[in-house]
Amino acid sequence: MHKEAGEDGSDNAHFSGLSREQICRCRTHRAELIDSSQSLCFHCFNLTLFYWRSKPLLTLLSCAIKPFAFLCLCRTVSTLHALLVGLFCLYILFFDEAVNQDPVWGDPTLVKINVSITTGYLISDLLLIFYYWRAIGDKFFVIHHLAALYAYYYVLGQGMLPYFANFRLLAEFSTPCVNQRWFFEVLGYPKVSKPNMANGVLMAFVFFLVRIAVMPVYYSRMCSVYGTEAFYKVSFGGRSAWIFSSICLDIMNVMWMHKIARGCYKVLLSSRRSKPESQENGKTN
Repeated sequence: MHKEAGEDGSDNAHFSGLSREQICRCRTHRAELIDSSQSLCFHCFNLTLFYWRSKPLLTLLSCAIKPFAFLCLCRTVSTLHALLVGLFCLYILFFDEAVNQDPVWGDPTLVKINVSITTGYLISDLLLIFYYWRAIGDKFFVIHHLAALYAYYYVLGQGMLPYFANFRLLAEFSTPCVNQRWFFEVLGYPKVSKPNMANGVLMAFVFFLVRIAVMPVYYSRMCSVYGTEAFYKVSFGGRSAWIFSSICLDIMNVMWMHKIARGCYKVLLSSRRSKPESQENGKTN
């Protein structure tokens, strides 16, 4: 009942001037779009698994170059996913009035599409982490993925909290710089090289901007809806997933930010120390 009421409010704004029959058709097409997008996401995921288990790929994975080539592929896919989802997230934040006006029960159509893409990626990434645990295993990544999937289950299943689910996807913008750092490392770039230092500073800045600096905005919006009628219409499981996942993810974000900041500071400090030494060597020579 409460969900239908929330959807009717947003539909009145979007379908004003249309007949009742036209409105019903629009709602039907919208529901079909949601189902088809989610189906496409998971079909692509299943096709990936099928290709992954196919004979040609198994032959490729058995060669000596497998670990490096496989990790390169994982990092590339991760970067493409981050850019796609991040840009879609910005579009929703700036142009989806239904979600911004009603962060709890606004029309979740576009958010569901974006979350479906991320859900498919997180599931496939989890499987790869478990399968190649010795190479890329990390317990904090597993906790991060499971916490996100726990919350996205309610977003996709019940269409609740679209604003907050979409807001969380801003964090994906920090991923490309993290992946680029890995590429510099495997290519043998020194930590004090200009490309590596520029990427490190950019990574620290973007990570802070999209994961730490936005926390006051996120939690202030959370507090603004806490205790309202819309808030209590959310199931207990949905509220628990929302609050628990948010706190869990942000604790890890603060921990990672601390490590990134320390690493960036050490590299910048070592680069400053190396400059006088190189100048002295130049004079003596």
